[in-house]
Amino acid sequence: MKTPKPAAGRPAKTPAKAASPAKGGITPPSVSAETARALHDGRHGDPFAVLGPHMVGRSRVVTAVDHGADTLTAVVNGRKYPLARVHDELAVFSGKVAGKMPYVLRGTDAEGRTWEMQDAYRFGPVIGEMDEYLLGEGTHQRIWQVLGAHVMTHEGVDGTHFAVWAPNAQRVSVVGGFNNWDGRRHLMRKRGGTGVWEIFVPGVADKEAYKYEIIGPNGDLQPLKADPVGFGSQHPPENASLVRDIRGFGWQDDQWMANRQGNNARTAPISVYEVHLGSWRRIADEGNRPLSYVEAAEQLVDYVADMGFTHIELMPISEFPFDGSWGYQPVGLFAPTVRHGPPHEFRNLVEAAHNKGMGVILDWVPGHFPSDPHGLGLFDGTHLYEHADPREGFHQDWNTLIYNYGRTEVKNYLVSNALYWLEEYHVDGLRVDAVASMLYRDYSRKDGEWVPNKDGGRENYEAIAMLRDANTIVYGEHPGIMTVAEESTSFPGVSAPVDAGGLGFGYKWNMGWMNDTLRYMGEDPINRKYHHNQMTFGIHYAFSENFILPISHDEVVHGKGSMLDRMPGDRWQKFANLRAYYGFMWGHPGKKLLFMGQEFAQPGEWNHDSQLTWGVLEDPAHRGIQSLVRDLNTLYRSYPALHVKDCEEGGFQWIDHQDAAQSVLSWIRRGGDHDAEIAVICNFTPVERSGYRIGLPSAGRWREVLNSDAEIYGGAGKGNMGAIHADDQPWQGQPASAEMLLPALSALIFVKDD
Repeated sequence: MKTPKPAAGRPAKTPAKAASPAKGGITPPSVSAETARALHDGRHGDPFAVLGPHMVGRSRVVTAVDHGADTLTAVVNGRKYPLARVHDELAVFSGKVAGKMPYVLRGTDAEGRTWEMQDAYRFGPVIGEMDEYLLGEGTHQRIWQVLGAHVMTHEGVDGTHFAVWAPNAQRVSVVGGFNNWDGRRHLMRKRGGTGVWEIFVPGVADKEAYKYEIIGPNGDLQPLKADPVGFGSQHPPENASLVRDIRGFGWQDDQWMANRQGNNARTAPISVYEVHLGSWRRIADEGNRPLSYVEAAEQLVDYVADMGFTHIELMPISEFPFDGSWGYQPVGLFAPTVRHGPPHEFRNLVEAAHNKGMGVILDWVPGHFPSDPHGLGLFDGTHLYEHADPREGFHQDWNTLIYNYGRTEVKNYLVSNALYWLEEYHVDGLRVDAVASMLYRDYSRKDGEWVPNKDGGRENYEAIAMLRDANTIVYGEHPGIMTVAEESTSFPGVSAPVDAGGLGFGYKWNMGWMNDTLRYMGEDPINRKYHHNQMTFGIHYAFSENFILPISHDEVVHGKGSMLDRMPGDRWQKFANLRAYYGFMWGHPGKKLLFMGQEFAQPGEWNHDSQLTWGVLEDPAHRGIQSLVRDLNTLYRSYPALHVKDCEEGGFQWIDHQDAAQSVLSWIRRGGDHDAEIAVICNFTPVERSGYRIGLPSAGRWREVLNSDAEIYGGAGKGNMGAIHADDQPWQGQPASAEMLLPALSALIFVKDD
């Protein structure tokens, strides 16, 4: 945060001498020296009980604090009511102000400079009784509508309402340029037993920077805190929250919103393009900056639509302090990162995707948060959001803090945040990061470094309850959305309904499939026959969950190299292997996910500080991979057999999974009763096989709709002249069969041509 500057016209000095008594003979009401000192020092825990207008007998008495004033006057319709300093050298003034009309405060310093301001303490509370009740109970599903900073007109005056949960604080102030970052000026009102503090500050508008200054339960001044429910933030490394008026966006995506339930369904084609928005493309002529949300709404959306993907998944955009965390250590859960623009412009990006027929999924990180001083850690001087015991509250792997899921208000904070993105930004799904780290108390911990649950086990009951509640609520409020778990263990029922004992996610990443198949592809083809089961084992559990097959950013970082690097052989074989693998992936049951750059075989490991190496598309081999992925997406969307039963056992049948000696795999994909059947055959050796007989479910012409060895994809152009003809000779358990040519390192897809 920048060093605060004095507010215009508002000197921030304490007078060197006591002011003269107020003119007019008005005797100020009784304010004790102790109370005046607490107000002057900004340590009073109940400022609204003293400051502002109060009826004393039949008179309205106004008490105010202004550290820069030598004299202070209340002005009502031009009539002046001087306020007297109640104790020598303390900046507390008080006096009678006639009538009931609103007043303003006019200050004058010893040099004769004057200023005028609305008195924040003359305004009543904004939070209503029902909100107060739900906040106190910890069951307010939409806390962002009450907490945070809201631009509004209150009691006829424009300003911003601030509200924050800090139940153990002795005092909370909002600070910003509007009050010279002085915590003595806007002490907040505590709302009963809710633990919420609020204040309406007149004149504060959109884009104002602010933080909360908190005195903890022991009287210690805490580091300035960003707003846990702030809608915006300064650009890192500055870290104050920004007032953002998120009202009034005129959404124009009604058609998508009305139909999206079908687009996210288990029976729909779902092919996800995972994006790190900061490094997809950069503007070299402007300091190598990343795209804005508005630029991405055109460039990214048009590209992804052209590539045939159905969804864009954005790596975390909730505000985060450190670029190197890729967003996975967020501080501002309610703030779209300012790196790409303000909140409304993020809405432009979502709307543009919807109007191109694509959904938007956000990576959501409820598993941990960083320990930056301005963040949630020790927020009100206590372990409010996190566990106090580091065996429960500290992630050793990431040096981050773990939410206390068992605290009702914390669980409510996270569930409400999930709803926030779905409602305020029309996003279509949330992919939940690092679910395994939430499910197990002993995650990445040695014996003695974790606390068992009440039954002595390792499951984190509180985190499980939070995830179930989140899924129940978001699906209940918005049935058309999807939630996706990145869960790397065999925890049962991740994508099963909550009422059936599951966690309630819509989909789960199939990490086992990804690990097994990439290990297989990394083997020299001469050895693959010994690892054949790594390509077939996934079918044993492929329908136990609603799976997405993910080749994510995690596979091209931390020394793993690019997807192309992970393929064996010479340059031609590397490209051929990758083409065959993508054909295998798109033909395999399960929804698809590919990280940016993998669709054109980015040659180097992903670097979050640089854009993708788009220049390699001048090379026909890279351009061929891109064309292949585009055509795979087209096929996947066009043929129901490739997607309708992605998550059902009836949509898949092996033709032959036992030809390990030749590293050939073949299977049938099926959709509905009237949908054309699909045959997929993969040859994972650099040996061309002619006259290879494959069993098929019916005789007749089977059209070759994709051949990864086609010249257009950078292959050798070997194939079957566009079709094969099956006769009635039974083979491999099928009633018909056909001979074909299997190009080296290839995937072939055939459709029955009726």
